[in-house]
Amino acid sequence: MRTALKSAMIEDQLVGLGVRGIKGAWAHETGGGRLFIVVSISQQYAGHARQVGQLAGHIPTAAYMNRYVVVVDDDIDPKDLGEVVWAMSTRSDPATDIEINTRTWGSKLDPMLPKGQPPFNSRAVIDACIPFERRDEFAKVAVSDPAYLASVAQRWASVLG
Repeated sequence: MRTALKSAMIEDQLVGLGVRGIKGAWAHETGGGRLFIVVSISQQYAGHARQVGQLAGHIPTAAYMNRYVVVVDDDIDPKDLGEVVWAMSTRSDPATDIEINTRTWGSKLDPMLPKGQPPFNSRAVIDACIPFERRDEFAKVAVSDPAYLASVAQRWASVLG
């Protein structure tokens, strides 16, 4: 129920901090509206994606009980988990593009919290953007012609549904 409002608040806070290039944010329902956040940006300088990821994970609207922040390029819809996972799979290297923050703001409601422990959690910030230094040479995204796809869908409607 809170996903749309929380997502708008996260985007507004990032823009309000003066961060350039914010294109959208989404606090996914599958993460309870707080555990999995995606921010889409138009990369403008080296380190931009990491800056946005760290800020998004620590601004007041998003910090409580957050576990994952994924930053994607502006050609990725932050609301579409398929596109987000595709970007993570094709534009990030786990060894260099995932940063872990420990002892962050957690909750006693967190099912991962061991009994009797203080409510800390850890947070992964995943840079799923095209590497800034490779933007000009990175492989282009292959897409099919929309007219062709429409003709296939029409021709095979009885099979495809």
